[in-house]
Amino acid sequence: MYVDNNTLLSGSITGNTLTPQSIATSGSVLSSNTIDLGANRDIGEGTEYPILHALIGTAVAGGTSVEIQAITADDAALTTNVTVIGSSGAIPVASLIAGARFAVDVNARIGSKGQRYVGARYVIVGTNTTGTVTSFLGLDIQDGQKFYPVGFSVL
Repeated sequence: MYVDNNTLLSGSITGNTLTPQSIATSGSVLSSNTIDLGANRDIGEGTEYPILHALIGTAVAGGTSVEIQAITADDAALTTNVTVIGSSGAIPVASLIAGARFAVDVNARIGSKGQRYVGARYVIVGTNTTGTVTSFLGLDIQDGQKFYPVGFSVL
């Protein structure tokens, strides 16, 4: 799976080192980065819809659940006219272990030119004492962790 600074929403990349964003808090956390769509605001047009990928770095603990949302807004701070364009629903903290991966479909904005800025929001229920996440936009889900029974061949 390729991640680059142009599609990275939460976390940072320096050289070949990926540093996740902390979600060890309560309430909502906005992604550390936004994507400025400029005049090309319709990210849901065509046959492939974007997917918000979220990777848990440090296991989340202390809270009850976290909902991963893809959002758009009129400002880069992601605070003006915020619209949720995709959601994971509430994910129990027990599922937010280190290495866990989640994919959130980003819905098309039919009949609308959309908003200029895209980001992510993490809605936290309870108070997380630990937890980090890296999120980015992509077009495919790459799951290289399929395991098949012994003696079974895949053609």
